[in-house]
Amino acid sequence: MKEVVILIPDLEKEQNIEIDVRINGRSQSLQYRVELLDWEGRIKSPTDKVQVLRHKIEAYDKDWELVEVGPPTDKNISLMFRKKSTDNSPKT
Repeated sequence: MKEVVILIPDLEKEQNIEIDVRINGRSQSLQYRVELLDWEGRIKSPTDKVQVLRHKIEAYDKDWELVEVGPPTDKNISLMFRKKSTDNSPKT
């Protein structure tokens, strides 16, 4: 799949994004979620952060797939999920 980068202003705690695109004349709707995972101040070591991140991803709604992990900061890390398509054929 080719990639198109779309800038999303001001990252909030949770954002739901719906994008309608036309590819070769066919309409398709894509849904994304961007979530911030807070370290909550008590998680200090990189190993602990990895464990928290792994748990969040494994426990996430199975109708969504992880597509991007953002750069970590001292306070949080962003995760982007894409809604799995139940029908892969584009709408015309």
